[in-house]
Amino acid sequence: MGLVEKKSSLPTPPFRKRGNFSCRRVAKRVQPEYNEQSMMENLPKIRCVIYDCDGVLFDSLDANRWFYSSLCEALGRLPLTEEELQYAHTHTLHEAIHHLFRDDPESEETALGVFSRMDPGESMSRMNLEPYLIPTLEALKAKGILRAISTSRTTNMEILLSKFSLEPLFDLVVTARDVTNPKPHPESIEKILRAFALRNEEVLFVGDSETDGTAARSAGVKFIAYRNPGILADGYIEDHRELLQFL
Repeated sequence: MGLVEKKSSLPTPPFRKRGNFSCRRVAKRVQPEYNEQSMMENLPKIRCVIYDCDGVLFDSLDANRWFYSSLCEALGRLPLTEEELQYAHTHTLHEAIHHLFRDDPESEETALGVFSRMDPGESMSRMNLEPYLIPTLEALKAKGILRAISTSRTTNMEILLSKFSLEPLFDLVVTARDVTNPKPHPESIEKILRAFALRNEEVLFVGDSETDGTAARSAGVKFIAYRNPGILADGYIEDHRELLQFL
């Protein structure tokens, strides 16, 4: 005679769902075919973080305000507006000057000449590193994660990185002068991917503007918005240290 299992008076536990797997607690617990740890191990690992420069590495809004206001004053133009400042802050020097003097091609050419005679130290003296940037870069370096810059700046990047002792913390810097098409075109990001033989899913791009977000999406990499919750992004951080949770 076979053994008959005694019925319990306890209520039958409900179905328990985990991912696409369902199981029911009966006389013996059925183990799912996978676990969360194995799933996490199969996720692509981040091998590189690409940073925008102005507004992400540096608080440079006041520096740009001073610089472009000085150009406007030197050429007798109306004072710089907030809209113009925001545009200049996220575009290349030539794009910004063209925008400011779009109705006066002669003044645009003169402004480029004035710029060539300006002391870059005046602008840099008004810039500050963003909080907790260096500890975060050092943590990434310790983890073996590459660090790169994709910036709309065209000049003075070497001087800027040297002034703030950032040179040892970055593996590659791509400026607008290094590409045919600056951001929001993805060329600068794609250049970094090719340089290190990276797959799109192995890269995070940290920026603070829609220009950065568009470039990241066009390049097929994840975009992390820094201190700007109003733009479309895959993640948001208010503090550089928060980036480490996305690795």
